[in-house]
Amino acid sequence: MTACGAFNTGLLSYFMHRDLFPALMKFINDPVTASMSFEPFVLLGVLANYNKFEIQNSYQLRLADFVNETSIRQIVYTIGAASARCREDYIAVQDDAPEGWSFGSVLSLMGLGGILAATGLSKSRPPSSNGQKVDPDVDAVKQSFAQLPGLRAAILLGTYDFVNTNKLFAFTFISSRPTSSSESSQKIEPPFAAYISLTSYITHHAHRTTRSSLYARLNLLVLRALVEDNTICKRLAHDDLKSEVRLCRHRQPYLPTTRGDRHLILAIMDVALDGVNHNLRKKLDVELYSLLLGILLRIISFLSKTRTRLPYHWTELWRSLVSLIRFFASYASDLKDLPGIPPLLDTLVNTIALSLSTGDAFLPSATEYDDLFYKLVETGDVLVKFRELYNLSERKDSNSIGTLVSVSEHYYRLIEENRKSGTGSRKWTTAGVSSGFLGPEQVAEVIKNGYETLAIGGLKEGLGDWERYREATEKVFLKKVGRVVVADARELVEETLL
Repeated sequence: MTACGAFNTGLLSYFMHRDLFPALMKFINDPVTASMSFEPFVLLGVLANYNKFEIQNSYQLRLADFVNETSIRQIVYTIGAASARCREDYIAVQDDAPEGWSFGSVLSLMGLGGILAATGLSKSRPPSSNGQKVDPDVDAVKQSFAQLPGLRAAILLGTYDFVNTNKLFAFTFISSRPTSSSESSQKIEPPFAAYISLTSYITHHAHRTTRSSLYARLNLLVLRALVEDNTICKRLAHDDLKSEVRLCRHRQPYLPTTRGDRHLILAIMDVALDGVNHNLRKKLDVELYSLLLGILLRIISFLSKTRTRLPYHWTELWRSLVSLIRFFASYASDLKDLPGIPPLLDTLVNTIALSLSTGDAFLPSATEYDDLFYKLVETGDVLVKFRELYNLSERKDSNSIGTLVSVSEHYYRLIEENRKSGTGSRKWTTAGVSSGFLGPEQVAEVIKNGYETLAIGGLKEGLGDWERYREATEKVFLKKVGRVVVADARELVEETLL
């Protein structure tokens, strides 16, 4: 509490000169006090961030050089436990676990829930479209979410510092697997799975307050740092680390429900994709979206370079990326002058272009590849409008918008030729005159055949390349997070003392 209270004063320099790192690690590693390792690690995170951009912070150096695997594992499990507890705060407000199939839920999903009400078979609150029960007091729910994440989220700052400075810690963090007791058949959640899960909930609600946005960006920086490491990416995509990860489903649109163990790298993609879907505002959080799209670009780049094919709902990814282009085109007057918009749009365009040019290297089947082309054809006019509104053609060296437009136009011409040639079906219009049109199956066939005449040109050089994370670029942001964490840690200690 003294350290938190003195964070913006000269008093904290005392803790810089008197090295507390060995004492904190002894407290964490001692079997007698190991169960109370949360507080010393939070303190370590606070101390490691004190003036770290202005002075040589000794705690930062200690974190970078630390190699005691026993202590590292203890810290990892502490982070996992704290993440799970913070996530439970969100679930307590609204339990978003999809309910199991029942006669009632089937009728409700079919729009026949009134049958149950009429027969008096159901007295509970009506389920939402994904089967979860919704609290009727929407305002109270919003206010509750605005208070989250809980104060124990203060541990996330130290987590960031350890991952960013220590490769051994990062590797142990993603790899640690608790051994389940032989007496219990219940699966124990791996620490990193709990961390991804919490990140999903925080990111889903990032738009609610500045505090939640800061914590979301902090965790996303950790995920970005991890997926920038090829060795870690290979582990995240390996079958050995497959885990079940609970992801936030509080609001539509919902990503497809996934049950059972899955590759952790796909869970990270879901966190980013869900964040893209649920934080759209005219006053867009550009930094948040830059992180979300940057994570997707880095993962797709890794998958394509290593020719790794994983089962993912790729069509949902294409739909979300194309919808994001529609959003930018619709609200250009509000968005185009926001700081950081040009590089954000470049990342969006290049993520789609990279998928377009290398999809055959990482997509499991031709179906997902065809669907990407199909969505580009559907969005042809919007792509042109998007390009003109943001003057993307003037930045050909930084994005590949020309490629997306040319691909869309190529297939549009082929579809028109097939329609005019009479190969389409016949359909009666409202005027009673029949006209030719192509159904979805015929359009899909045109797309497949169109590969032979398609030339994907105009691609930005080094399309899958990205700039490695440098902490100095986030100096202002990390100082803001530091102040929030100090306030949370101080309040947490005060609550403990009461």
